[in-house]
Amino acid sequence: MEFAEFAARAAEIEAESADLAVVSLLSDLFRDADDDLSTVARFVQGRVFPAWDSTTLDIGPRLCHEAIARAAGPNVSADDVEDRLADRGEIGAVAASYDFGGQRGLAAFGAGGQDGLTVAEVDSELRALAAASGSGSEETKLKTLYGLFNRTDPDEARFLARLVLSEMRIGVGEGTVRDAIAEAFLVAPEDAAAIRDDDVDTETETAARERRDEAIATVARALQVSNDYGMVAEVTRDEGESGLSEVRLEVGRPVQAMLAQAGTAADALDEWETAAVETKFDGARVQVHRDEAGDVSLFSRNMEDVTNALPEIVEFVEDAVDEPAILDGEVVAMDDDGEPLPFQEILRRFRRKHDVGRMREEVRVELRAFDCLHAAGDDLLTEPLTTRHDRLATVLGPDSDAVSDLLLSDCPDEVAAYESEALEAGHEGIMLKNPDAAYSPGDRGKNWLKRKPDVETLDLVVTGAEWGEGRRAKFLGTFLLSARVDDESGDDEFETIGKVATGITDEELVELTELLEPEIERESGKEVDIRPSVVFEVGYEEIQASPTYSSGYALRFPRFISVREDKTAETADSLERIERLAESQ
Repeated sequence: MEFAEFAARAAEIEAESADLAVVSLLSDLFRDADDDLSTVARFVQGRVFPAWDSTTLDIGPRLCHEAIARAAGPNVSADDVEDRLADRGEIGAVAASYDFGGQRGLAAFGAGGQDGLTVAEVDSELRALAAASGSGSEETKLKTLYGLFNRTDPDEARFLARLVLSEMRIGVGEGTVRDAIAEAFLVAPEDAAAIRDDDVDTETETAARERRDEAIATVARALQVSNDYGMVAEVTRDEGESGLSEVRLEVGRPVQAMLAQAGTAADALDEWETAAVETKFDGARVQVHRDEAGDVSLFSRNMEDVTNALPEIVEFVEDAVDEPAILDGEVVAMDDDGEPLPFQEILRRFRRKHDVGRMREEVRVELRAFDCLHAAGDDLLTEPLTTRHDRLATVLGPDSDAVSDLLLSDCPDEVAAYESEALEAGHEGIMLKNPDAAYSPGDRGKNWLKRKPDVETLDLVVTGAEWGEGRRAKFLGTFLLSARVDDESGDDEFETIGKVATGITDEELVELTELLEPEIERESGKEVDIRPSVVFEVGYEEIQASPTYSSGYALRFPRFISVREDKTAETADSLERIERLAESQ
């Protein structure tokens, strides 16, 4: 597929506001993608690599702006691009506003003078760019991007720039891609037409929706166990439902973690009668993979490879596990007396890429596993929690300290006693789980509840900041916080809820500035807009109704607690949760 055709179809999708029409346009694109289907299924989400792959392009806005400036001509600088960005609001519009055609006659860097970029070429060049490392890699990336922009027309440039910065902005999220895969290759054309036809009779439409929903569920299951939209799209097209049913968990390929929402013991017992109760550790989520050869890989909640940062966990699993397995759990930091340390201590280990040996001496960590997704060739996602926990004990050994205790109880007093013991031992609280529930990757349903008695905190996305004053003038010092707004398409938006400037040390200001400065999208005086990517954990006294912020709420006495490096903007707290918390105060 020509990249120009992809760009034209993406523009058509972007211009459509109706959800069903977006799915229809996207399904048409998938049917026409041929050999590029897997790549197109990623590109429409702003991804070059599968969702499970932690490889990144490692291209910040400034480098992208420099590449655009070079392609635009000798009289354009990165600062000029940023000035235009401040006027036009998003990088795609800026890239489309320049005439890159004037540079095409240059045989620079092996790219000038070539015609017609293809989707496959863009994918190959961006993958090569991601692989560049070491001395001179930044210049290599700059030349690669320049070569690509130099071959684009305005529409192509718009979507190339967005793709490079992983912000496609066409109203297509994971849910939309899932539905479009099903409609493109599983749903009968007459059923798709019946769902969109206002004149069709109710019985026909209902039957068509039921068949479509079954097809979507089949695709969704394959996506849950693979986290690879490109691969699932190809399997759906080439092998249909029978092929999708054969998609399995793969050791070494992480899946999204099942998530919890806030709740109480009364909620759990009212809903399930008997609850599975576990300790809620103040640690960092980790998914453990041990393959047939005995090699161990560790992945964070965001599916990033953290194997090298946690050598003692790798060594423990190598010694304790003698079969292929995928385990879910937490890594907790412990002091010399075996007492748990605060969450910030474990983050010191997750951040570490260098001096791991020294940090291993400073911060000791241990595994606390609470779930088993796969063992010895058996996928266990659909098994009840109790069955999975029994298998976990078999994998690690029933007497292993690494296996989280599981209490089954229908007695509120017994649950309360368990919670008191967990808090007394220095842990964060308890988890309440439906003992009969399956493991649903990426799902934040009502089958897992977290109960924390401490002051409530929120995980909020940083979307803006202000430069400080005086001795802090070189550092970002006040941070604008936003809540995620759920969208059926999966393409999240963010609404502001307040600012935080307290609870931050001078040392943390330096670290936060280094973390956030590459994410700055535009500046106006002391204020900057920041790409939604970094999540702060923030404590607060109360949630108040307020017209000051776009969410309609404000936090009373917000205080910075930590950076949630184990979370992304897409897994931050939602405005829906904030509304529930405000109502329950």
